Amino acid sequence: MTVDPRAVLTRPAPPPDLTLRYGGQPEQLVDLRRPVGDGPARPLVAVLHGGFWRAGYDRTHTGPLAAALADLGWPVAQLEYRRTGQPGGGWPNTLADVRAGVAALPGLVAEALPGQVAPGPPVLLGHSAGGQLALHVAAHAPQDVAGVLALAPVADLAEAYRLDLDSGAVAALLGGGPSDHPDRYAVADPRRSVSARTRTVIVHGGRDRQVPLSLSRSYAATAQAAGAPVTLVELPECEHFGLIDPLSAAWPQVRAALQSLLEDQDPLTQRRPPGRTPEGR
Repeated sequence: MTVDPRAVLTRPAPPPDLTLRYGGQPEQLVDLRRPVGDGPARPLVAVLHGGFWRAGYDRTHTGPLAAALADLGWPVAQLEYRRTGQPGGGWPNTLADVRAGVAALPGLVAEALPGQVAPGPPVLLGHSAGGQLALHVAAHAPQDVAGVLALAPVADLAEAYRLDLDSGAVAALLGGGPSDHPDRYAVADPRRSVSARTRTVIVHGGRDRQVPLSLSRSYAATAQAAGAPVTLVELPECEHFGLIDPLSAAWPQVRAALQSLLEDQDPLTQRRPPGRTPEGR
């Protein structure tokens, strides 16, 4: 029997433990999930959902992913933000919402989940458009980010615009193309603004038809040439949605990549890169 890879988008998941606000707009919400078990406190994982920044997709489709991470002992926050097709969505508020939400998370979780979250900034886990948002926050507010796990990110907005991904999704976000708004692309396009200090792991499937693997390859090449601590993990048999599905064959690699950020290891070898210590990046 063939399983629809999109099934994860509508699969029921346990409800979050708490829903809090990080701002006054209706979409400025965050769902919190307590970590399961009695292990040591881990950093918060902030999940930034995809959906090409459009109103038709919200944080609920990352419920199975978030619940699975909580079951593994991670405290989890599912961050919502204004999206295109909603009042105030698109440039600049979609990006500003995510930056504000990520900055607010340590204070929110310290009060809401006392003793259950390691102090410090969150690890950002972004899928698809959420991967672009995670890379954006890391580039412009690195002090607010402990690390980034980008799953099939839209990491090259100029190329995504040229390819017309999701029928104009980038143009809807930024109001046009690179020649129309070069200043906006300079801020929003991950390939144009790479974080030099944030440890980043990108996982991308070779069978992805929504966001081509070539976008992650181009970003990773640019970042690595600049000396940024970026690793690209390619999964040849994986498509777009398997990366957020705890029931998929790709899930063990996603889980290992997240763990590698916590332990500052290479996700390919599970060994610490030469010259890097747990305290220094």
